[in-house]
Amino acid sequence: MDIREKSSIDDHWIATFLSERWVDSKMVVNGELIDLTTVNALIAGAQCGLATYRKSRKEADLLSLDAVNPGQGVGTALLNALSQRLASERVQQLCVTTTNDNLGALSFYQRRGFRLIRLRPDAVTKARALKPSIPLISAQKIPIRDEIDLVLALSASGHQA
Repeated sequence: MDIREKSSIDDHWIATFLSERWVDSKMVVNGELIDLTTVNALIAGAQCGLATYRKSRKEADLLSLDAVNPGQGVGTALLNALSQRLASERVQQLCVTTTNDNLGALSFYQRRGFRLIRLRPDAVTKARALKPSIPLISAQKIPIRDEIDLVLALSASGHQA
């Protein structure tokens, strides 16, 4: 699958896609409101999926990972491409934050080598001050309260270390 950096022609699609998936293009992570339309992004295929991220020298944060049609390998392809890209830039780890109710994400990331490293109790409760549209209860009837951080160690080969 072709994976490429976002370009200006993707801006409208990214904003619309994120709004459909996450209510709007802004996400609260660890108490910070982030506009995902302003960060780095990878696009899968002909706008089949999107990974948004930001990086520092040694660490990167995967902010969102979505496929238009989940379950077809798009998310995995995006994650692999991002991991390889970051490792080639000498980034040592890829971090992702999800919420306690997101059992699918917790399973997805752990199956791909991510390790649980931190629980922030009531972080989502506090995040609602910045983004009131965050639901109180998930579609699976789980109260949404906490953030969970996972980390993937990267090696020079682009695979988990």
